[in-house]
Amino acid sequence: MKTLDMRGNPCPIPVVNAKKALAKKEAEGVAVWVDNIVAVQNLEKMAKGTGCDFSYEETAPSEFKVTIVKGADSQRFFNEQPAVPEGNAVPTGNAGNAGRGPVVLITSDSMGRGADELGKLLIKGFIFSLTQLNPLPEAVIFLNGGAHLTTKGANTVPDLKALEEKGVSICTCGTCANYYKLTESLAVGSIVDMMNITNRLSKAALVITL
Repeated sequence: MKTLDMRGNPCPIPVVNAKKALAKKEAEGVAVWVDNIVAVQNLEKMAKGTGCDFSYEETAPSEFKVTIVKGADSQRFFNEQPAVPEGNAVPTGNAGNAGRGPVVLITSDSMGRGADELGKLLIKGFIFSLTQLNPLPEAVIFLNGGAHLTTKGANTVPDLKALEEKGVSICTCGTCANYYKLTESLAVGSIVDMMNITNRLSKAALVITL
């Protein structure tokens, strides 16, 4: 049985990685280590939704071992799942914007209002979630404080690079990069001007703004 150490990873990373491990034909189950009860609850929902057996134990304060075992129902569930297309595949035969992914506009280096540490954890989880969309976003654009998320040392860079490798445009506002003196520390994507950003937004099938 494969073991995944997901401690320190925000939602939905533990669930996504557990589901990927279970989707392998040779997998009988997976053991997942997490550090909060919400992650346990989310894994339980995934397990029950896919017909798997679920159990967990608290091995220490804020440390849980979740065990998910595949059964006959879950084998059928995973066997019937359609293959996920590589990259940002767009269905053919549809007119206009049908089948196109959204343009995502990120204007801060955290998500929501309240505790700053929590906001940074949430934005990390959100950007990871973008890697799981089908179709993938057309572009992810970073404005104002969001420009920090594309620079060296940001924990969002690996997921943004994964998106870029699949054909997603990662764009950082040039005015913002200059203002924060980030032009030399860009780690992923490219610096673009406001006209480029305006054109992308105006032609997008859908815009998601944070």
